[in-house]
Amino acid sequence: MTEHKFKNKKILVVGMGRSGMAAVRVLNDAGAAVSVQDSKTEEKIDEEFADYVRKSDIKCYFGVNPSAEETYDTVVISPGVPPDLKFVDLAKEKGAEIIGELELAYRMCRGKFVAITGTNGKTTTTTLVGEIFKNQKRDTVVAGNIGRAVITDAVKASEDTWMVTEVSSFQLETVRDFRPVVAAMLNLTPDHMNRHKTMENYGRTKARIFMNQKKKEYAVLNFDDGECFSYASSTKATIVPFSRIEELKFGAYVKDETIVIKDHDGKLIKFCGTDELKIPGAHNLENALAAVAISYFAGIDPEVITKTLKTFEGVEHRIEFCGEWNGIKFVNDSKGTNTDAAVKAIEAISGGIVLIAGGYDKGSEFDDLIAAFGSKVKHAVLMGQTAAKIKQAAEKAGFDRTTIVKDMEDCIEEACRLAEHGDTVLLSPACASWDMYDDFEQRGRHFKECVRKLEK
Repeated sequence: MTEHKFKNKKILVVGMGRSGMAAVRVLNDAGAAVSVQDSKTEEKIDEEFADYVRKSDIKCYFGVNPSAEETYDTVVISPGVPPDLKFVDLAKEKGAEIIGELELAYRMCRGKFVAITGTNGKTTTTTLVGEIFKNQKRDTVVAGNIGRAVITDAVKASEDTWMVTEVSSFQLETVRDFRPVVAAMLNLTPDHMNRHKTMENYGRTKARIFMNQKKKEYAVLNFDDGECFSYASSTKATIVPFSRIEELKFGAYVKDETIVIKDHDGKLIKFCGTDELKIPGAHNLENALAAVAISYFAGIDPEVITKTLKTFEGVEHRIEFCGEWNGIKFVNDSKGTNTDAAVKAIEAISGGIVLIAGGYDKGSEFDDLIAAFGSKVKHAVLMGQTAAKIKQAAEKAGFDRTTIVKDMEDCIEEACRLAEHGDTVLLSPACASWDMYDDFEQRGRHFKECVRKLEK
């Protein structure tokens, strides 16, 4: 499908975040009759975008809901917006189709999609796959939940373009026709329970990534994660398992400390030694295995995959070393927005840790995080909405070395006071950032800025 399908259609775009603003621009250029809605008042909307909609004859509902009399052909919901809003339900009752920006991008794109979801590891795996595809000299776009709206590049894509896309559960709630050539689910652990309510709902939503695939396409799944792999039965696609632990009859796994794939014909293809990866931790070995499976079954040469695995150094805000002061290392894991991600970061670091955690409350419990402290975490410095909740979980488990502070500057000051030579100050919040920051990137950049000030 191409953009002319939306010409003269009445379309309401809900939520003026990054993806919503991008969708409005594309739909307006395509000749749609666009309206926009956001719970924020106009003065809180991006200034440049507010100026754009004023000049474009776009009907705006800032800080208010659309009129109940309005009807729409399509409502496009941004990922951060719950799909069960009353005015959205009303539009649906009147015949509107409810989709998200990812679905819109898919319908307007001529290229092929690779889609990667899971609770953790999405950004690292998506970035690594993107690098592998680029090194194969394929026309590659890396987009999605990774920070760039899919729609922006989707409308420019040719039939030779590969859209390597990080996909969240929020985006998958509103897909209808979305059908990737290769789709991957990396793992499943509790997250966004305030929105999905149960793990069953969360898992089913994630599994929508596979729902339209055919036999000739590929579904890559973590064999070691029983919850995740149980969704192998939810697709008609060819299942490609990956495993850090088991030797598989088909798929990607580790044999003699080497990443390998056993293909359809039983042929064993070797890539690189596990010790040749530059990204640390068992979880990153899983990410690498997933990236190998995705890339190989998308037709990438094994030599290109191997070379990229050996040179890839990871992504910003994910166990990112960002400085040293007085013998204390500082690691930015702002992307650790749930307890499982924070646990993996703790496991990946050697030596004593002063942990900085806390943030927006997604309805998570923190018992697993505290249990992972062991003898490694010497102290937890806490901030944000969940600070008291984490402190309470720690005290319940017998861990009394916690301090609550008001902001990142105070976190760094307190962590420096507590840490000793050889320790690591680890920002791995186990929470989203929205109580204090626009996103985890802003939080991570602020952490690094505070560290740079120490080094001066």
